[in-house]
Amino acid sequence: FVIIVIMLVVLAISFLNIKIRSEELDITLQPGFAMDVYAENIGESGFVYPGPNTGLRFMGIRNDILYVSIPTQGRIVALPDKDRNGRADEVITVIANLNNPHGFDFLDDYVYIAEENAVSRFRMQGAVADGDSVEFLFPLPAGDGHWTRTLKIHDDFMYVSIGSSCNVCYEDDDRRASILKCTLDGNCSTFAKGLRNAVGFIFYEGKMYATDNGRDHLGDDLPPEEINVVEEGKNYGWPGCYGNKIHDTEFDKNVYIRDPCEDTAPPLIEMQAHSAPLGLAFYEGDLLVAFHGSWNRKEPTGYKVVRIDLESKSVEDFASGWLKDGSVSGRPVDVLVVGNDIYVSDDNAGRIYRIYKY
Repeated sequence: FVIIVIMLVVLAISFLNIKIRSEELDITLQPGFAMDVYAENIGESGFVYPGPNTGLRFMGIRNDILYVSIPTQGRIVALPDKDRNGRADEVITVIANLNNPHGFDFLDDYVYIAEENAVSRFRMQGAVADGDSVEFLFPLPAGDGHWTRTLKIHDDFMYVSIGSSCNVCYEDDDRRASILKCTLDGNCSTFAKGLRNAVGFIFYEGKMYATDNGRDHLGDDLPPEEINVVEEGKNYGWPGCYGNKIHDTEFDKNVYIRDPCEDTAPPLIEMQAHSAPLGLAFYEGDLLVAFHGSWNRKEPTGYKVVRIDLESKSVEDFASGWLKDGSVSGRPVDVLVVGNDIYVSDDNAGRIYRIYKY
């Protein structure tokens, strides 16, 4: 009986500690979940919009070590948790002196990194990269518009997303507003186009799922933000079309005999305009999507992580509270599921959060 009482007391204290930690962060989670800070004080903090924020962006995992890019510092860092207490023990610079590094991925003994202007790879030595082993693979268009370049490796091919050079325009470089498919030595072709800014994409059960940020200046509620199932050779509409094959007549004033959006691919999911969906991950069959948040909407929106049921296409708040009464305390960027843990990067607060069930 005494042992049972002690166990119940320990469980109660643990539950109370979890609740206190979550409430201190002032973030509302779906029932049954708690959140801690996995890493903080990394990079500078401060609300900056529009344009690059100064904090943590996209994450990756290798040998049970969490990695994250810090574009404005030109580096990628490793955040090991050696004692498995749910917090990073230290910050290790993996590679530095890069040009806005954003997306990266690991294969064999290499890390492949998408900088704003190029993709290169470095040989890994333990948790860090050998700077002298750099192999330049291919250049990327840079200098205007969206600066992020996200990279994933799947079935021995690299995929690289490149945002548009403008809010809405016809591109001179057909690599803009697209996702490239490249061999590991850098021979690339266009995988899909018409994606204005597909910052986040992942592979799940053989399909590519990608976020896409719609254009500005069509009002507070247009165009919808999108989740697309991206298939090779398809056109997802931008700049002339948005949403479910809607012609953007404010931009494209040409008169057509045939619907110019007829052959474009519609989104899988439409979401609130100006939410700025970035990273995404699958969790228990649902999609978790980080909303970075609006910068040009009369009533701000976003600044949260949502959960999407793909069957019902319902979008529900999973973690919210970084926007309260017009005040912003964080901007979620990427979501990474590792085992039973969900990691969320925040480029406003300079943190990575760990969300877990209790």
